[in-house]
Amino acid sequence: MSRSSRGLYLIPYYLWMVLFVALPVVLVAYYSLFDIEGHFTLSNYASFFTPVYLRMTLSSFWYALLITFFSLLVAYPAAYALTRTKHKQLWLLLIILPTWINLLLKAYAFIGIFGTYGPVNSLFKAIGLGEHQILFNDFSFVFVSVYIFIPFMIMPIFNALEDINPTLIAASRDLGASSFVTLRRVIFPLTLSGVRSGCMAVFIPALSLFMLTRLIAGNKVITLGTAIEQHFLVTQDWGMGSTVAVFLILIMAVLMPVLGGGREVRK
Repeated sequence: MSRSSRGLYLIPYYLWMVLFVALPVVLVAYYSLFDIEGHFTLSNYASFFTPVYLRMTLSSFWYALLITFFSLLVAYPAAYALTRTKHKQLWLLLIILPTWINLLLKAYAFIGIFGTYGPVNSLFKAIGLGEHQILFNDFSFVFVSVYIFIPFMIMPIFNALEDINPTLIAASRDLGASSFVTLRRVIFPLTLSGVRSGCMAVFIPALSLFMLTRLIAGNKVITLGTAIEQHFLVTQDWGMGSTVAVFLILIMAVLMPVLGGGREVRK
């Protein structure tokens, strides 16, 4: 295939990137330079560095770190067990299936599960613990977020585990290493690229969550995503909303190479 032919095939890709990636970012940056009355200003950027938005940024990082940590805590053992089961592709499909369900439907499902008359409170009453308010707090927000993001953490870790050369594990056992030492000194280092990819796939979108903060946390958890939603849909201050979005894009742009890291040589 000639170079000119390859260039023609790349045209749809470049058009897509310009229209749906570059242009929206440019528009967001443009709107961030205007106040609510449409006047050109840089005050939006000054406002972002006030205590309110700085606390919001720290809160976003804190909850994103919690969600990423607990997702990794559950996903790594699950992916490791998955590589050692029969019919692993079937189990993998069952893990991926929930991602096909709309996020809003999953949020409402958990509202029913954690609600006052839901099965969790019914179980608490049955064992004598009484009724508890599970919804609209930090716990429910982190729990539901982890449930939603776990498949995105499992997939890259599972692929990294599958790529490990089995002879390396056998050699570790032959040299007298226990199962735990083999996991810590051989398996885990060889799957760091999968761990980094999973952390990136969870941490970055977790920074901008907004629907769950309203439906599950009852707006008791405030993140940058919540601020963007409120500015665009409630206060109609598109300039400030765009400014928050610009900083969120910059944060993501910095984090992607950090979390992405380099590829590990596994074989």
